[in-house]
Amino acid sequence: MEQSFGIPISRRDFMKMTGLAAAGLVMGGGVAEAKGKAVLDFGQEKLPVLYDVDVCVAGGGPSGTAAAINAARKGAKTVLLERGVALGGLAVLGCVYPFMDTHAPDSDTPYVAEVKDRLRKHGIEPYDGVTAQTWHNPESLALIYDEMCAEAGVNILYQTVLVDVVKEGAEITAVIVQTIAGLAAIKAKTFVDATGDAYLSRAAGIPFERGYEKTGNNQPLSFRFEMGGIDVKRLYQHVAIELKEDWCKSKPPYFEIAEAMHRKQRYKLEEIMAKGVECGEITQEEAEYMQGYTIIGKDGVMSMNCPEIPVRFSASDPISYSKAVTFGRRMMHNIANYLIRHLPGFEHAFISREAAMLGARESWRIRGKYYLVEDDYHNQSRFPDAVCRTAWFIDAHGEKVSEKLPQGGFYEIPYRSLVTNEIKNLLVTGRCISASFILQASMRIQPTCMSIGEAAGIAAAWGLKHKIPASEIRWEEIPKEKRSYVSAGQ
Repeated sequence: MEQSFGIPISRRDFMKMTGLAAAGLVMGGGVAEAKGKAVLDFGQEKLPVLYDVDVCVAGGGPSGTAAAINAARKGAKTVLLERGVALGGLAVLGCVYPFMDTHAPDSDTPYVAEVKDRLRKHGIEPYDGVTAQTWHNPESLALIYDEMCAEAGVNILYQTVLVDVVKEGAEITAVIVQTIAGLAAIKAKTFVDATGDAYLSRAAGIPFERGYEKTGNNQPLSFRFEMGGIDVKRLYQHVAIELKEDWCKSKPPYFEIAEAMHRKQRYKLEEIMAKGVECGEITQEEAEYMQGYTIIGKDGVMSMNCPEIPVRFSASDPISYSKAVTFGRRMMHNIANYLIRHLPGFEHAFISREAAMLGARESWRIRGKYYLVEDDYHNQSRFPDAVCRTAWFIDAHGEKVSEKLPQGGFYEIPYRSLVTNEIKNLLVTGRCISASFILQASMRIQPTCMSIGEAAGIAAAWGLKHKIPASEIRWEEIPKEKRSYVSAGQ
């Protein structure tokens, strides 16, 4: 069955509009030589093959970067495709800061622990002494990822957008990408989908879902930004001392403010936001959710985890998503201006940076060999092929915000949720693995996605070395010392 976009145009028609024949993709293109360089027939086009590698990772976010680095460290020739100009995804380009805590004991896999150690070497202490979330600096983190890729020998292609795939039977042989020089091909033996939107998987014909099964809605988008010129001492004095808000246990330079009117938790800053609605300075939608974190290494700057764009805007529809950008930017400025007028410490503040991408909590998810569901969370499921553990609560904005697991409780994520029945040489990592909407709301946080990516990279290299397709690898049979995580049940 021919796939289609969320807008009323088929994939085949889209390719025709761009002057390319989709039939050449889905049936597999041929490789030819032109002027001594390899080319790939793509409909009527002969595309240059930029790389012919062992592992191709699409998406340079927290999970994709982890996958690429770990595959390369294990001896696989690896290329990492990134549509922006920095690695780190939402953590860097999306201003999503800091890394939330998994709430699971001993959840840091080796790669996650290494990233924290590297932050320290760059002068950024990630631990505030009270909470377990990881405070970082986006510019430092982008540099760290570049350094780690260089040391591991990862080839990075920036400003590169995935367009489609070339398949031969149950294997992907190449991906088509848009680069600064035009269309090109990347050939590989194993592919890792770290796009966040399961784009590589969907293009390859993998079954997928999007949105909540009951409503069809995606989780609401955010449009994060940074504000500079903040008097953090004055802000702390007002919120923590004068208002006696004890929600944030840490103290400057590690400090956060928050309010969320639709949550059971009552915040002291709700009153100031509610007054803005009453007097007409901000809308109810703008007042619903506001949060901000100081940024270590950026004195007087806070990362604002808002606005939360109304759920009527979709993370999986290109037209709706684009409208969300415009709507969200207006919300951003209204919230910032209101805080400048009314929140002590913000008197001389200003918007210093806006995210280069919207924060999509959820969009598309694959249906893989194992489908994680809410019962796996509540039952604290264990799996022999587990690649990591987490206990972050079910955090489905607008739908369900669940109770936390008991102290010390956690569930595991199996390798089978990273692979599919349809494509042998494909691994999927990050927030688009095989999971229900509600379960995904728990596993989507960045440290968990990093650990999943770490395992995907290790598995990709292991499979190639031992001539085992990615979809047939039994994670639990890889020697324990070569795995990044061993199940609590083993």
